[in-house]
Amino acid sequence: MPLPDPHQQAKTPFIYLNNAATSWPKPPEVIAEVTRCLSQPFAEAGRSAFFSAPDYPAETRELLAEFFSAEHPDRWVFTANATDSLNTLIHGFARRNDALFHVVTTDLEHNSVLRPLHALERDGCLSYTVVPSDPDGRVDPCSIKKAVRPETRLVVMTHGSNVLGTVQDIRTVGEYLAVNDIFFVVDGSQTAGLVLLDLSQVSLDAFVFTGHKALYGMPGTGGFWIRDPTRVAITREGGTGTDSRTLSHPAGMPERFEAGTPNYPGIASLYAGLRFINRTGIDAIGAHDRTLTHLFTRELAGHRNIRLYSSDPDLPVISFNIAGIPPDDAGYILSRAYRIITRTGLHCAPLVHERIDNGTGCIRVSPGYFTTMDECRKAITAICEVADSADP
Repeated sequence: MPLPDPHQQAKTPFIYLNNAATSWPKPPEVIAEVTRCLSQPFAEAGRSAFFSAPDYPAETRELLAEFFSAEHPDRWVFTANATDSLNTLIHGFARRNDALFHVVTTDLEHNSVLRPLHALERDGCLSYTVVPSDPDGRVDPCSIKKAVRPETRLVVMTHGSNVLGTVQDIRTVGEYLAVNDIFFVVDGSQTAGLVLLDLSQVSLDAFVFTGHKALYGMPGTGGFWIRDPTRVAITREGGTGTDSRTLSHPAGMPERFEAGTPNYPGIASLYAGLRFINRTGIDAIGAHDRTLTHLFTRELAGHRNIRLYSSDPDLPVISFNIAGIPPDDAGYILSRAYRIITRTGLHCAPLVHERIDNGTGCIRVSPGYFTTMDECRKAITAICEVADSADP
């Protein structure tokens, strides 16, 4: 397939289908709020005599607490991203447990979970069991229960798969773990902003979110909510603007897990992103995403050279391969010949790829709220044209 002249191609609008990695475009009010934040001095609580409005960290904690129906806004902690949050929770929990303990996780997990667990197992701090998902991409809660041992102290699992788009039954898992006093961490990177979650009604101990996906914030933002902060050790120390006379890092919240100057522009973007979701309505956003997702799955499922890995995903995440064309090559063709931005590779979730595609990786398209039906139809036509040219 000949590729077009890059100079001519640059004049053609591109179609962005990589929202599961980072949402784009951002709502206009997010850009405006970040600009507003950067246009004025930062008001650091406890460190500055200047006060501006709004107090982004405090007001964003309030918005998060309301959005997820969680009491105690000060239990929302800001970090650099979901990876930073998961490392803080996993390593901090390990520090609180001196004896070798056991962890349960799943084959759907991102390397943000798998690599910390692997490193701690290598260092002799823990052992872990990986529970496989079923052919539909869902983890049976009974499989989690069966994997629990007397020495199990921690379960870490994703709420939504970034490869298969399946949402997991964390409610049933949480009920069982709460009875057995097993610390439960849920990675909500793919679901925060898309799936309504009432933390007052789900038994979990920590919920991780990232800001740059469906919460419409900037890259480099994220955080977590924690039910009982004392169960996770402090993993970094530094300036907090409080208790500065003591050389011990403050144990209170949220300073316990936050050290150094906050990412004010990033938190401002979260503040505006949450307000955008509240104004638009999470149901309206979900309905739009489901329409586009069903369009993709319906149209691609019928092509003889396309293999879909989830025929009915819960999230706007559609992963597939084209017979006879490696996924990286297919993504390159879609980008160069059609100006369509997708994601190819292992998506930082190697274990599920071992099961579905023998570890070769796949192509992932992920529409978002600002993706149009016309863009999806053009993308489907392009994908099918590439598949028509394949020689399986």
